[in-house]
Amino acid sequence: MSKGAEVFNDEKLLSSYQSFRHRASSPNESLEKPIILELLGDVSGKQILDLGCGDALFGRELLLAGAQSYLGVEVSRQMVQLAQKNLQDVAGEVVHQSMEDWNYPAASFDLVISRLALHYVADLEEQFGQVNRTLKENGRFIFSIVHPVITSSDKSREGGGMRQDWIVDDYFSPGPRKVYLGGVFVEQVHHTIEEIFTALRRAGFHIEHLRESCPQRANFTDEQLYERRKRIPLFLFLAGIKR
Repeated sequence: MSKGAEVFNDEKLLSSYQSFRHRASSPNESLEKPIILELLGDVSGKQILDLGCGDALFGRELLLAGAQSYLGVEVSRQMVQLAQKNLQDVAGEVVHQSMEDWNYPAASFDLVISRLALHYVADLEEQFGQVNRTLKENGRFIFSIVHPVITSSDKSREGGGMRQDWIVDDYFSPGPRKVYLGGVFVEQVHHTIEEIFTALRRAGFHIEHLRESCPQRANFTDEQLYERRKRIPLFLFLAGIKR
């Protein structure tokens, strides 16, 4: 079993993941991205930090939408190389570092985002505290994370393949779990919704929004897939303002 986001250092797996990730019907595009964009709103003039930025294609979009600056932090060496290519003709940068170990400059960003990366972090309260520190006054923190019913349903994946049901177990036992990703089992960290919400408040955030990945019919061309996505929440989203 591969550990955390370092799984993307495997070139074959990264290529497979990228092909799946950027399909219009992928959960990232049909469920996660529309809600992130809704929560973000207008990014014009914003100085943005992206934790676990991946290939930084989203950072490129934000810059083209009017963001003043973009800095991505990414632990996977292969992802950093992709990100550098995607940002080479725009005012964006990427740092090869884990979000836990990066040195957060105080009061430097208007907006911190993280898309589907925080489920690799064990100490969320510490991480959220670092985010609060690096935000300017009234800065916003918006993130998505794999929904806790997914990280607590690993028993449904014992045989691999497409699961038909989700068996949630050991929900109130936070810690490492194995999750099926791109053909391999990967270690992610299970946190309950209460734990995530409480950690955000303790870190000094006023919570604006808590959302789940309820599918919108307009984002699907496949009726069967739309019905399947209605069965279980894949992602959890929170947005907070620095107090």
